[in-house]
Amino acid sequence: MTPFQSGERLAYDISWLSVSAGKAVMEATMETGAGDRPMVRLVTTAQSNAVITKFYPVDNRVESRVDLTTFLPQHMTFRRREGKRKNDFDYTFRHQEGTVTAVKDGASEVLQIPPDAQDAISCLYFVRQELVLTPGTAMMLNVHHDKKNYKLEVRVETIESVEGPWGRAEAARVLVIMPFQGIFLNQGNIRVWLTTDERHIPLRMKAKVVIGSVIADLIGGFPGKPAPA
Repeated sequence: MTPFQSGERLAYDISWLSVSAGKAVMEATMETGAGDRPMVRLVTTAQSNAVITKFYPVDNRVESRVDLTTFLPQHMTFRRREGKRKNDFDYTFRHQEGTVTAVKDGASEVLQIPPDAQDAISCLYFVRQELVLTPGTAMMLNVHHDKKNYKLEVRVETIESVEGPWGRAEAARVLVIMPFQGIFLNQGNIRVWLTTDERHIPLRMKAKVVIGSVIADLIGGFPGKPAPA
């Protein structure tokens, strides 16, 4: 049983230095894979708004297909457009063989991966499913990203009441010790506030960047709150 349902669509307003900077959307859709295995397709997009685009355009799209039986990613694509940086990644995971076929900007390479390796977006959903939201709880994940293997540490810091566009809700504040840059342009660790109900919805994500912080606040997808178009 996953904490997210097919058709889940979480929309976020992204702010930088207290100024609205763009939007992000995270979607999950249940599918059927080979041999009728249950799968979930995870799609996350992030785009800068017109003002920010003038000096630092962002247009990222990540898609990952995850086997729900093992909760391991099978295939992931990442279209990254950040400022002058333009990259296209394609990963095909072969967990039984301990390898991934990584294609970056058209160049293909077969690389070794550690057991139970997640990708840059499946790791968030894995944490939503597996992390016990009790202060002091911690877990380690193997993550393969940008042709490298990383150890990702996640710690539950505290339970607190947080307020935002969703209203007020009880959430676990989770520290993600980030050894790489994810899709929210982070230059360091990320804090995520997950609801303590059965859905473990990320209400807020805060990441350090080169100057200041980027904050993603949920604006659509919370129960009783319609997601914007």
